[in-house]
Amino acid sequence: MNSLPDRLEAGSPYPLGATFDGLGVNFAVFSANAEKIELCVFEPTGRREIKRYELTEWTDEVWHGYLPEARPGLLYGYRAYGRYAPEEGHRFNPNKLLLDPYAKQLHGEVRWTDALHGYQVRSRREDLSFDRRDSAPAMPKGVVVDTHFDWSGDIRPNTPWSDTVIYEAHAKGLTKLFEEVAPQERGTFAALSHPRVIDHLKRLGVTAVELMPIHAFVQDRFLQEKGLRNYWGYNTLSYFAPEQSYFAGNSHNELRLAVRRLHAAGLEVIMDVVYNHTCEGSERGPTLSWRGLDNATYYRHVQDNPRYTINDTGTGNTLNLEKARVIQMVADSLRYWATSFGIDGFRFDLGLTLGREEHGFNPGAAFFDVIRQDPVLGRLKLSTEPWDIGPGGYQLGNFPPSFAEWNDKYRDGVRKYWRGDPSMRGELAARISGSSDLFDRRARRPWASVNALAVHDGFTLADTVAYEQRHNEANGEDNRDGHSENYSRNWGVEGPTDDPAINDARQRVMRSMLTTLFTSLGTPLLLSGDEFGRSQGGNNNAYCQDNEIGWVDWSKRDAPEGQALLAFTSRLIALRHQHELLRAPSFLHAEKLPGTDINDLEWWDEQGQPLSSDDWNNPEGRALVMRRARQLEDGRIEGMTLLLNASGDAITFTLPAPDVSRTVLVDSARPDEDAFEIGNEYELGPQSAALIHWVADIAEPEAPAEPEAAPEEQPA
Repeated sequence: MNSLPDRLEAGSPYPLGATFDGLGVNFAVFSANAEKIELCVFEPTGRREIKRYELTEWTDEVWHGYLPEARPGLLYGYRAYGRYAPEEGHRFNPNKLLLDPYAKQLHGEVRWTDALHGYQVRSRREDLSFDRRDSAPAMPKGVVVDTHFDWSGDIRPNTPWSDTVIYEAHAKGLTKLFEEVAPQERGTFAALSHPRVIDHLKRLGVTAVELMPIHAFVQDRFLQEKGLRNYWGYNTLSYFAPEQSYFAGNSHNELRLAVRRLHAAGLEVIMDVVYNHTCEGSERGPTLSWRGLDNATYYRHVQDNPRYTINDTGTGNTLNLEKARVIQMVADSLRYWATSFGIDGFRFDLGLTLGREEHGFNPGAAFFDVIRQDPVLGRLKLSTEPWDIGPGGYQLGNFPPSFAEWNDKYRDGVRKYWRGDPSMRGELAARISGSSDLFDRRARRPWASVNALAVHDGFTLADTVAYEQRHNEANGEDNRDGHSENYSRNWGVEGPTDDPAINDARQRVMRSMLTTLFTSLGTPLLLSGDEFGRSQGGNNNAYCQDNEIGWVDWSKRDAPEGQALLAFTSRLIALRHQHELLRAPSFLHAEKLPGTDINDLEWWDEQGQPLSSDDWNNPEGRALVMRRARQLEDGRIEGMTLLLNASGDAITFTLPAPDVSRTVLVDSARPDEDAFEIGNEYELGPQSAALIHWVADIAEPEAPAEPEAAPEEQPA
């Protein structure tokens, strides 16, 4: 460290970030409005600044310099000089150490103090004041890294979208209580690819693990003051650095090895990413990185009053994806995770925000164009959350091709149907047939609808059938946070009960909902732990519960009810993999199959009669039959019939023609029974679903021959 030179060489404006080339490190950082930027180098503990260099080169609005003899492990940060004019959108304050937006590893954590703000927090002038205290002691530092890793033997699964089954999990919470993992590895990246974890995922049958945010994030000050923690991680501090607390050791290769082992098991890894906002909050938030480097460029501001940030995200700020360098930062971040860590896809939190322009959401926004044409990113699995809290902030079905979308209409429709809401036949039919009313345009496919019964945000599946009110008291917000309407039903008692009838009903409804999920067209997503009945005690907003409330309780899996539900869920997923009709790659339009009078998609009531308009709108109609059919290569017809009964009574279904031999593959009221043969009628229990399969030679009846025409009479 003592051998560092006294000044920087010119270096290069590309690539952005700190790049080690074997002889030294090139530093490059963007700012269109700064007047001067300094590179600060720290000793290995990060406590003392030992060198400060001015970046004298400014090329295409990128400040850059080259530090000979610098090596991986070097700790650094920036200070940016310029105008402190909040009314004009500028908030430069060189007293604040700034994290490199491209830092690939962090040393230390944010230690909350008022000195982290660019203004005097207690001043009457509020954020128009100026704070001269040095924030470096409270700031994490960037770390220069060597990202080399041998991926030569890695084979990405490249599972087709139509075959994909997603498992949403928290990188820490999934394994923190998993006793089959060594204690020192529980809750870390190393545990993600533990053989017992992989065994569970393979037995379950999922094809992709979707990790909640693993970008480095901050522990929010208001949570720490209440003795809580930011558990979910939706408050990004660095778009390139993995969250350090998720490592069992000191090497980032721990995450790379985990991804490689998951790939070897045929499992893809998808990242939940947060590019709609940063952890710096509103104009009254701290100055940690982007705000201090170029507030006017990185964030969207109120028109004609750029002192204030636009808050379309509910977090205080919104990244400005209309700016080329901001798009570049996001694209570079995505590409880095895809290439350096082997990530197979991304789910964009509040993805609507990324397509916002001056006049609202635009599916042709520059960000989407950049991602879709990118030779690396355009080939990955991309999904999005199609809403935010801004104007016009609900755009389900309006994203461009190549993006899948989280379909909350699916979740709500299925929940309402199975809790017994009236007039749900039509809505349910639209959702389980792939939501073609939303997605069947621009050559999109059913997989564009990501279907889920539960996700991290809201009730778990078990809580959906055990609670009718949220129970978020542990969050310290007077139980006012989280969704107020969960479309749930407790079936007689709020929370746990010893009543066997209530518990039987809950288990049956969970099985029926899971049957619905895995027989629906679209991409199924399963929340981790739902396969064996994990509960959060009725907490539907466990974002701050880095404890037993938020972690997956694996003891549930080992209980008899958990084992039974896991076996049933695994069976459903296996059926989905076995039968293409359950995961049809294209939308079905009730068109006749060649040479038959059978349509590829048809609907009936429990009496085997086609549904009239009145039937569809009947508020008391809680039974529904859906049949999908296709023609096999040998000319035979294969059919899948789904029977649904959301009423409180058993119903005898008359199965529609043709008269063929049928096999019940699964019945949520009879979970322990193997496949069995039935005739043309089938009794289905209350709140139950059954899947019936058949294959037969079916030819359209020949039309009767027309009588020969009488010969014409010849003229005399």
